[in-house]
Amino acid sequence: MGGPLNGLKVVEMEGIGPGPFCAMVLADLGAEVLRIGREGKAQDPHDVLARGRKVLALNLRDADGCARALEFIGRADVLIEGFRPGVMERLGLGPDVCLARNPALVYGRMTGWGQSGPLARAAGHDINYIAISGALHAIGQAGQRPSVPLNYVGDFGGGAMLLAVGVLSALHEARSTGKGQVVDAAMSDGAALLSSMMYGLKASGRWSNERGENLLDGGAHFYDVYACADGKFLAVGAIEPQFYAEFRRLCGLAENPEFDPQMDSRWWPSLKVRLADLFLTRTREQWCALLEGTDACVAPVLDWDESVQHRHNVARGTFVRADGLTQPAPAPRFSNHALRVPGRPQAADEQDLLERWKAAREDMWETPS
Repeated sequence: MGGPLNGLKVVEMEGIGPGPFCAMVLADLGAEVLRIGREGKAQDPHDVLARGRKVLALNLRDADGCARALEFIGRADVLIEGFRPGVMERLGLGPDVCLARNPALVYGRMTGWGQSGPLARAAGHDINYIAISGALHAIGQAGQRPSVPLNYVGDFGGGAMLLAVGVLSALHEARSTGKGQVVDAAMSDGAALLSSMMYGLKASGRWSNERGENLLDGGAHFYDVYACADGKFLAVGAIEPQFYAEFRRLCGLAENPEFDPQMDSRWWPSLKVRLADLFLTRTREQWCALLEGTDACVAPVLDWDESVQHRHNVARGTFVRADGLTQPAPAPRFSNHALRVPGRPQAADEQDLLERWKAAREDMWETPS
């Protein structure tokens, strides 16, 4: 399919979570992604993360299966794998072997703890990886235990997205030098990187270790979620003075002096109570009719079904229906390429794919000496 990554050849070693998400993003942007899966394992027809792939089932515990995988790796631009450290080496597909076969290969490794360090070979999941970064501790209500932020922070934000940036950065270098390299993307590192602003605020004395006491963690009355009369919720984010003033004006609070000291955190708890009482006087729909789309910075908190139907998402085509599945559309948008949604994974024609990738390799840029 067309896209800014058209012509890029990616081998994905089938896994879970961040590896498939990274491969999906690359496929969405036009890369040709070959997923090497396990023999006998059926592809889930509801797995949105698998869209846009060709799939080749191989037994990598068998010498023939590894040899066939290496044929594609030798012709690929990028390899993505998400096994524990040492697994690819034991299969005979570690970086040394693959880079010897294909010196310009970008070898992307996605793990929780990274390829080195005392926890490198330990099991874990998103919640464990973000726990040591400070991110998990920071998320939650005051006086309560930390809240689990789904698996956005580790798997997808600190993991898959960082791997995609790393892979494309290394690819940029490989295209000018002819030399590939290993990209070591750890979710624990990525979660820490996502927390850069908070560490800066803490160093300046503007962020506390206590949950629910800070500007962006629900501590401020003007940056929180409030219940409405119908049990549904609104998200309020009126930070800047002009937006806060508009919020107060539309809510009938402009003449109330209690709300004047916006940034004085001593008043935040009592002002949150006042706003909580106010929002309970109308339904979410009634509040949205007054506030949504204004500079008051208020939006409805929508569930999965409501999000698909929201007028802004509909107008932008943020969600699409393809292959019987409602799913997020590829992002971001590019002015030179129409938005297209890759379809469900399809079985690869192994010989045809090998021949096309070989021809593309021969026609590609010459490797500098």
